Amino acid sequence: MASITVQPHLVLERVLTIEIVRVTERAAVSAARLRGHGKDKASDQAAVDAMRRELNNLPIDGTVVIGEGEMDEAPMLFIGEKVGNKSGPKVDIAVDPLEGTTLCAKNMPGAIATLAMADAGTLLHAPDCYMDKIAIGPGYPKGTIDLDAPADENILRLAKAKGVKPSEITAILLDRPRHADMIAAIRKVGAAVSLISDGDVAGVIHCAEPKTGIDIYLGIGGAPEGVLAAAALRCIGGQMQTRLIIDTEELHERTIKMGIKDPRKKYDIEDMVKGDCLFAATGVTTGAMLRGVMFGKDMIETETVVMRSVTGTVRKIVAEHRQLEKFHLD
Repeated sequence: MASITVQPHLVLERVLTIEIVRVTERAAVSAARLRGHGKDKASDQAAVDAMRRELNNLPIDGTVVIGEGEMDEAPMLFIGEKVGNKSGPKVDIAVDPLEGTTLCAKNMPGAIATLAMADAGTLLHAPDCYMDKIAIGPGYPKGTIDLDAPADENILRLAKAKGVKPSEITAILLDRPRHADMIAAIRKVGAAVSLISDGDVAGVIHCAEPKTGIDIYLGIGGAPEGVLAAAALRCIGGQMQTRLIIDTEELHERTIKMGIKDPRKKYDIEDMVKGDCLFAATGVTTGAMLRGVMFGKDMIETETVVMRSVTGTVRKIVAEHRQLEKFHLD
């Protein structure tokens, strides 16, 4: 019998498109049990443990290249960690098992469990540090935005490309003191500002979703969240530029060890996610992007979005989990 050669991208699709959903579902359910309890680190720990267990059940030979936890002093799926049962394709993995630990702890909208997977060697390998970011949705000429341009100039560029007045542009930023001058500049040209307390993966994705009313993401957030957001935009379209903020000698040494020759390099989406990738996110608390985990007497319900770059496919999956004992492993 003739052997059948399966192309790597077909393996990636078959193995991950549904299996990746199970990973974020389990992490979201574990974190959601601690919603509103004020336990940031405990909820993150629960999500990390659940995600690690599920990743290790997958038929992949995976390496975590974008890890979680160092900045929050939480237990992490650490950079360089090997996951999977080693029986399948080699893949890079970027994780944020609980994006919005504070949102979960306070039972506020928008906490999600998220990860991205891609062919080995195609995701940016970077430390858990801060990252400067700018992003817009699809449909604009290349070069509409520039990370090195002032915020107000980017607003004017985007308004021109969209064919509207600056007053019809809404920018989304993390509500942080470091963004005060940027917020003032955006408002000075007439644009609106939407501030979020956490959750900049969803914030970037909102730029590519017409119903959100968000046009542009600006500001400094986490590098893991930046790579995850780039993976999502790689799937659904848009523009994004980022730069790592390497502000200590220790961070500089780590970036060099990771193969980053120019710590000041400006990254486009294609620099951060070079090949076929999958992105998945499951709601922990209900937000604009996803409904949170719902606990019933005999059922747990989750809502997940899963995307694939090579096809541009976006699936929303509402799942009812009835074998509840499987969700009590933690």
